[in-house]
Amino acid sequence: MARRGVEGEVPPGLGDPLSAAVATRDRAALAMVRTALTEKRAMLAYQAVVGSRRPDRAAFWEGLVRVADPAGRIIPAADFMAAVEGSETGRILDATALELGLAALAAHPGLRLSVNMSARSIGYPRWMRVLEEGLAAGPTVAERLILEITENSAILMPEIVTTFMRDLQRRGIAFALDDFGAGFTCFRYLRDFTFDIVKIDGQFVRAIHRDPDNQVLMAALVAVARHFDMVAVAESVEEAADAAFLARSGVDCLQGYLYGAPTLRPPWREAECTRRRA
Repeated sequence: MARRGVEGEVPPGLGDPLSAAVATRDRAALAMVRTALTEKRAMLAYQAVVGSRRPDRAAFWEGLVRVADPAGRIIPAADFMAAVEGSETGRILDATALELGLAALAAHPGLRLSVNMSARSIGYPRWMRVLEEGLAAGPTVAERLILEITENSAILMPEIVTTFMRDLQRRGIAFALDDFGAGFTCFRYLRDFTFDIVKIDGQFVRAIHRDPDNQVLMAALVAVARHFDMVAVAESVEEAADAAFLARSGVDCLQGYLYGAPTLRPPWREAECTRRRA
């Protein structure tokens, strides 16, 4: 028989102030995102991914989902993604991000763009419908689309992810493994996955030019990418000295604030505004 607690005592976990605060915060974030999606206040912020030896040119762009709160403030995904990831709102958010990305690809034939998705969205009817409709918008859309799946998300359902990837790769879509090294990818699964790109997590990149430990780890991660014939991208590049070291280390592409923060007004939109004003 369960032991009775002291009168007035709250059972462990139910009254923990920190847990209650986190739960309240997550409920508020979920409600905020749900409302933003209903009211069409979601958008993509674009960040360039540049060649390590040609940093003046974008190899492709990443479209990062954002929502605006009722006051018009732009909220980054890091502030709400954990709260929505496991819910249907997360699936709708993925479908909305994909729809925005595909619209950009259809409107700008020279653009190559990556869009984030959770492995949980594989097979979600709305997401799949958005994909099919977007690919039908032009013959080159598929080959200019990159779908990014985080390492932790991919490992949740590796068999489903590998089948999904192979089906879409046959149609020209590329896949990137996001936050590579941050999770616990088993090399057996990495062998079975057919990712085209690996994006090396920023914890191994920041200040790498003066961090011998990260230099060794980076060499290993780049070697893994080479072995599996994947393009290696370093995330969170913030210092010129780090960029130079990464280029010497064989990293193919770089992404980070050194080359610009995510922006709602990427160059192609600036050009459109200029044409309208002319």
